[in-house]
Amino acid sequence: MTTQEQFEILKIINSDRITIDEFRLLLSTEVDNELLKKMASRSMELTRKRFGRAISLYIPLYYDNRCTNGCIYCGFNAKNNISRKKLSIAEITAEAQFIRSKGFKTILLVAGEHPESSNPDLLIPVIRKMHEIGFTCVSIEIAPLGEEEYRALVRDSHLDGLYIYQETYNREIYDKVHASGRKKDYDWRLMTAERGSRAGISKIGIGFLLGLNDFREDAAALAEHLNSLMKNNWKSEYSISFPRIRNAAGVNDSFRTVTDREFVQLACALRLLFPETGMSLSTREHPDFRDTVIPLAFTNISAGSSTAPGGYCNTGNDLQQFEVEDSRTPEQMTQVLKKIGFDPVWKDWQ
Repeated sequence: MTTQEQFEILKIINSDRITIDEFRLLLSTEVDNELLKKMASRSMELTRKRFGRAISLYIPLYYDNRCTNGCIYCGFNAKNNISRKKLSIAEITAEAQFIRSKGFKTILLVAGEHPESSNPDLLIPVIRKMHEIGFTCVSIEIAPLGEEEYRALVRDSHLDGLYIYQETYNREIYDKVHASGRKKDYDWRLMTAERGSRAGISKIGIGFLLGLNDFREDAAALAEHLNSLMKNNWKSEYSISFPRIRNAAGVNDSFRTVTDREFVQLACALRLLFPETGMSLSTREHPDFRDTVIPLAFTNISAGSSTAPGGYCNTGNDLQQFEVEDSRTPEQMTQVLKKIGFDPVWKDWQ
C-alpha cells in the first residue's frame, strides 16, 4: 500500500460519517495491522460515545426444531436425521421461567421454519405468556410472515422485536445453499424486515451468516439493505449481527473460513459506517475471543444459550441447531463484563 493510500484510509477512519464506497475500502485486504489498530480505536470511541458502557444481555428460547427447509449449513435441515421436538405451551413456560430466574428480561423465541411453529394462533398466547412471566422485550426469529400476520402479533400480543437474517446476499450462492423449502425464495425473505416495520414492530435485527460467501460482498450488501430500511422504514430501530457458521449435524467443512482478524475488521468497519446501530454478538464465538471483541463495537450479547428445544430444563444436545462455543453461565458473563469495565443490562427500556 502506498503512502497516499494509507493517508486516504486514515482520513476515512477519522471522518464523522463515511460512505459505503469508503466502507468497502476499510474492508480491503490492503488494511495492515497498524491501520486495523486505528480502526479498532475509532470503533471503540464511537461505541462508547453512543452507547456508553452498557451491554444488553439476551437469550434465545428454542421451542421447535422441526423444519421444512434443506439449508445445507444448518443442523435443523429437514434431511438431517436428528431428534425433532416441538415444545408444548407448558414446556415453553417452564423454559421461560428458568431463563427469567437467571435475571434475563429480554428473550428471543426461535424455531425451525415449520408452518406450525410460525402460526400466529400459537405465537400470540406464547408471547403474552412471556410478558406475564416478566420479560419486557420479546422478539422472534422464525419463518418469515406476511405483514398482516406481523400486525396481529404486535396488536394482540405486543411483539417487540423481529430478527431475520438473509444468510447471504449473493443470489447464486443463496439458491445453492438453500436446496429446498420455502426459504429458497430470496425476495420473500429479503422483504421481511420491511413488512415487519410496516406492521409496527419496534425493533428489527438483520444480518448474514459468515462463511457462505465472501464476507466483503455480503457486508456491502447488508450496508445497502440497512441504509434503505433506515431511510424508508424509519419508525423501527435496527440492529445487525454477523455470526459465523459452527459445527452442526450434517454440516461439513467446505464453507469459507472467516478469520478472527477479518471478523474484527468487519465489526470495526460496520461501526464506523453505522455509529448509532446496535450490534449483537452470539455464543457462536469462543469465550476468549468474545471477551476481546466486546469492547470494539458490540452492544448486545447472548449468554448461557442453548440451541435445543427444552435445552434449559432437561433436553440433551441431540436436538440442537449448532454447537455453542461459549457455554459460560449468565452469572459468569456478568462477572466478565464487570471485569472489563462494562455494565450488564438485563432490562430493555419500556
